[in-house]
Amino acid sequence: MNMVCLLQMVFLIASVRQIICHTLLTLSTLEERREGIKIGTLSTAYSPPYQLLGSSYLRVNEETGDVYTTERMIDRETLCPSQEGGYCTISADALVGPDQELLKITIIVEDINDNAPYFETNEIRLRIPEDANVGTRVQLDVNAQDKDIGSNAGIIYHLKGAEGFFSVTQDRSALELIVERELDRETQNEHCMVLVAVDSGSVPLSATVSLVVTVLDVDDQCPQFSPDNPQTVSVPGGATRGTIVAQVHAIDPDLGSNSQITYSFSLQVSDRAKKLFHLDRNTGRISITMDIRLESLEEHVLKVVVNSPPCPIEQTQLTVHLQPLLSPEPNVEIKYVAQYRNQTIILRENEPPTLLALLELRDISGVQKILSLEDSTSFSLKAQAGSYLLSSSKPLDFELCSKYLVTVVISEAQGKHVHARKEIKVVVEDVNDNSPLFKETFYQVEIEENNKPNISLVQVSASDADSQLYGKVSYRLINNNPALFNINEVTGVVSVLEPLDREKQGEYSLTLLARDNGSPPLEAFSSLSIKVLDQNDNQPMFVTSHFIFFISEGIPRLAQVGKIGIVDADEGDNGKVVDVQVLDKHVPFAMDLSQSALRCTGEVDREKHEHYELRLLAIDGGSPQRSSTASVTVFVEDVNDNQPQVLLPSSNLSCLTISPNTRAGSIITKIYAIDRDSGLNSDITYQIIAREPINPSPFHIDPDSGNITLVQQLVGRDYGMHHLLIRVSDRGKPAPLQASVWVNVLVNEMPKQCHLTTAPPYFPLASEPPLTPKPYNLTESCTELPWLLLLCGLGMMFFSVCMFLVTVIIFLRHKKMMCEGTQKRDHTKEHELEYLN
Repeated sequence: MNMVCLLQMVFLIASVRQIICHTLLTLSTLEERREGIKIGTLSTAYSPPYQLLGSSYLRVNEETGDVYTTERMIDRETLCPSQEGGYCTISADALVGPDQELLKITIIVEDINDNAPYFETNEIRLRIPEDANVGTRVQLDVNAQDKDIGSNAGIIYHLKGAEGFFSVTQDRSALELIVERELDRETQNEHCMVLVAVDSGSVPLSATVSLVVTVLDVDDQCPQFSPDNPQTVSVPGGATRGTIVAQVHAIDPDLGSNSQITYSFSLQVSDRAKKLFHLDRNTGRISITMDIRLESLEEHVLKVVVNSPPCPIEQTQLTVHLQPLLSPEPNVEIKYVAQYRNQTIILRENEPPTLLALLELRDISGVQKILSLEDSTSFSLKAQAGSYLLSSSKPLDFELCSKYLVTVVISEAQGKHVHARKEIKVVVEDVNDNSPLFKETFYQVEIEENNKPNISLVQVSASDADSQLYGKVSYRLINNNPALFNINEVTGVVSVLEPLDREKQGEYSLTLLARDNGSPPLEAFSSLSIKVLDQNDNQPMFVTSHFIFFISEGIPRLAQVGKIGIVDADEGDNGKVVDVQVLDKHVPFAMDLSQSALRCTGEVDREKHEHYELRLLAIDGGSPQRSSTASVTVFVEDVNDNQPQVLLPSSNLSCLTISPNTRAGSIITKIYAIDRDSGLNSDITYQIIAREPINPSPFHIDPDSGNITLVQQLVGRDYGMHHLLIRVSDRGKPAPLQASVWVNVLVNEMPKQCHLTTAPPYFPLASEPPLTPKPYNLTESCTELPWLLLLCGLGMMFFSVCMFLVTVIIFLRHKKMMCEGTQKRDHTKEHELEYLN
């Protein structure tokens, strides 16, 4: 049975080991974490060492088992591109424990909101009729996508720039546009909006797409006659068939077939007028249907209507005067000698007086007639050989007047009766004789630094009195080096191409050039000054990141420790340091902002603190304020303010016994003293300044180590007590500090403990200056010794009593157990008595 149990145990251990060898460990981490972030540990269940196999995303500390991210960033969307839900995991193998058991590690990569929504198109176009009811829904076939999952992928939509006409709603997976206000194509035929998709991450990300709604026309407008339609028309006698009399025009704001208009005569038009005139149903032109030869004046009232159901009838009225046929009037035949185009004489401006045309008078009436000009100061008419020469009388300026109507009057030579007038058109042709002119001779603008690129600064404008191409002005920039600015050649808008930095350059001066299109071109110049306004984009900077100062421990309060240099590249309040704080509370230092100095505010003791480490915070006066820090190390230099302290011997009353047989050269004792100062201030020297007896002493002290040495063999005269007064002195400057101690040596063949009750008298050496020995409270020392002896005696008595009681108890117990004879009891009593003795 025991063998069976043993075999079952062996199989159980093997099975458990097999299970452990394939144990699965699950960890989790957020994606895109930087290198060196701990995401879990193997040490909670497994012992070291640890080794990770074949994973570039993770590393493991071989001793602690902590698992960290590596420089290869974990991106969930790259690892699991097609995953829409569930877990995205990374698998890795590790060897753990002394037996290198295989451990399967699964890392669950958790999603963060690192992907903004996106639309698969740049523009959405919809067509909605203008009579669509409020509340009409139109489905949008475009939804935003988001590569994230979970709550980070939830998308909410809204519109920008809809002006209350539209809104969007999402019903399950369908996105719909809702009409919120009545539409009117004639008021606005197109609505341009921006559809915004915002995800549901803790820091939301968004995407936009342009949404354009075209409003379709419906026949909801009525035609109306234009107010510019003619009211009265005169038709000269002898008009032929097809002559156009007038044209009426009506307007329908609708589009396409909805705006088509049909013209017709009203039923109130007379039959005579209907025979004489024809109305084009589509164009509204009224023409004559036959040749007219009238002997008297006729007047006809034509009423034209347009009809567009269900609109009411719209009507306009035209009065036509048909003139009778008269005898031929005299006329003027013009033979042009100057440039002639489209029944118009062309003359370049600034030309000297020039011959324009040859005029001939045609008249068959037999009555002599002449030609003259009517109210003309710029032209002259001269008779020559039965004809007339029309000339300009002075150079003409296009900018003053570009068109002239020269009226030639036909009148009788012997009277003032005017038979006819002839108007001759003269157009002055422009030449490039005017330079462009800026509206301002100096432009000045201001812009804050760190501006956005391509932001407009100012629009300059120059005009040119010339016409057409000669008056068309283009703009350029001069002194634009480097090319930080740009000017639109057509509009004159000056923009900045890059963010400006006031700390690099605070002002720019540019020259503006305006040039026309003449040949050769004419130019004008203006100046543009651009001042860059400061922003608080520079933090106050210490001249060094680490200040080091040295002070004496005796420095007085409010004394200057050192200068703290701080600069700020900004200007004004942005560049003014308004506060400098010492961040460490328990240091005896404070900043003096007015002097830019660090001052001592408390006691400084090198023996307590050899140096101080503190940090300074500088804050500027900008909005928002900016700050920076620097570290300061203040080393405290030593001052000789501590006298040496003798540690051995501990008292002037201590005594040392040595044998007369002590060999010469032996060290019999040592003076041990310390000094809390440093450097030379703590360098201690020793010297014997007094001795008793005064005779030459066999003892010598090493001035550096304090060792007292027997320098010669002891003889009979050396027996007895020797008192040595030792002066302990440091090497401080300007004056050393000192202390003294008595060393008492008893030369005796019998080693016994010696102790003094009073300090030895002071007998200075003849060669030594008097020195006051270190004061000791001799009375207290002498008083404490008897009390100490009394306490020791009482303690020994108490111990003896306790031992006696213990012995009696043991004796009584043994007495009860004795079962042997009297001899043995006597022997036991002897033994007890011997023990008590």
